[in-house]
Amino acid sequence: MAKLFGTDGVRGVVGDLMTPTFALKMGHAIGAYFGPGSRVLLARDARAAGDALARAVAAGLMAEGVKVYYAGMVPTPTMQYGVKALGFDGGVMITASHNPREYNGIKVIEHDGVEIPHEREPIIEDYYFKGHETNLPWRSMVYDVADVSQVVIDTYVKAVVSQVDSDLIAKKGFRVLVDCANSVGAVTTPLILRELEVRAITVNCNLDPGFPGRNPEPNEENLALTLRFVREAGVNMGVAHDGDADRAILIDERGRLIWGDRAGALLTRFVVESGRWKGLPMRTYTAVSSSQLVEEYLRPTGVEVRWTPVGSVTIARTILSEGGAISGFEDNGGYMHVPHHTVRDGGMTTALALYMLALEGRSLGELYDSLPQYYAIKTKVEATREQALCGVEAVKEAFSGYRQITIDGVKVIGDDFWVLVRPSGTEPIMRISVEARTRERAEAIVKQVEDLYRSRCGGAGK
Repeated sequence: MAKLFGTDGVRGVVGDLMTPTFALKMGHAIGAYFGPGSRVLLARDARAAGDALARAVAAGLMAEGVKVYYAGMVPTPTMQYGVKALGFDGGVMITASHNPREYNGIKVIEHDGVEIPHEREPIIEDYYFKGHETNLPWRSMVYDVADVSQVVIDTYVKAVVSQVDSDLIAKKGFRVLVDCANSVGAVTTPLILRELEVRAITVNCNLDPGFPGRNPEPNEENLALTLRFVREAGVNMGVAHDGDADRAILIDERGRLIWGDRAGALLTRFVVESGRWKGLPMRTYTAVSSSQLVEEYLRPTGVEVRWTPVGSVTIARTILSEGGAISGFEDNGGYMHVPHHTVRDGGMTTALALYMLALEGRSLGELYDSLPQYYAIKTKVEATREQALCGVEAVKEAFSGYRQITIDGVKVIGDDFWVLVRPSGTEPIMRISVEARTRERAEAIVKQVEDLYRSRCGGAGK
């Protein structure tokens, strides 16, 4: 049987996989999963076909006897918090997160507000591939879709603000530049900043399915103009979201992009040392793609770092199954403030970072410079899954004399470097992440991996 779900939901190109017909069939499958009488919250980001896909999913859900409530265009974490806080049985989010403009997708959320566990995804896939469709009596289909967008937004914003000292933040007179990626971060992050009495300078905060400002993934290439704007605007901090605003890449006052593992280490240590959140298990969870500096920086606080395969769903579900944590995070800018909700949340990350600046009394750049220093390169090459797995095996063999972690691809750890090679769970690419003490060492390792891939696996390495 073919597989629909990837690392985080089902994604595909609009007009190819992602059609209203596909969404209708998925709606039936998801409705069968939750069962008749269930209350399901539906939302979408600003991507192309979002309205058509949402309506089609809603039709399939209702045809299975599910009561559908619509949150409109909101960030994924806003919808997820609404599921948990307002007592829904589940949720469906129409989004492709950071993927390029032409993509859209479907995420399925459990009653706890977290994506369904990977081991339950085959249940929905089985309903889909069997063409499941219930023929309900007319009395079971008397409900309309209910609009609950405002209550979901208000509930979420109030909850985020309650996690921090809003009075202290307000006294600092902070100025923040927010890049919303022309999507739903624009719906909530400026509201959070207004509640904290922070002056927001917005970039790419008009909703536009064409993403005219930049591609949705908040990486250094796509954020080149945003980094310049931060330097020139004289702000205390910049924040850049992805397409559904579950990520927040922080930018310091000098216009330096702070990768999510660095930001995650800073925020985790702050949460411990602030004393505001007591009684949390002294551990954090992060993916193997994060830097080794996380352990180095958090060691003095007594926080244990537990490594997981890449993917926010894996991190979140591991935290919940193992009794909680201080935080969870990824290098891509996805930070989980567990006292609020065990999901990555760009709006919550923004508020927490401002609280850190207010309480620490240091600039974001000063805090960033306090971290152990490594030179990082993150790149990718086009690859089928088979080619990517071939690349992983080639790296294992070439670096056989080094310590290796193989829970997700292969992570090789040397005295002055580490390299992670793994197939993407959402795109036909092989991801390469390298860190070393010098630029030259990092660039040499990237070239070595690309040459291995090109010679052994039939890839272009570009």
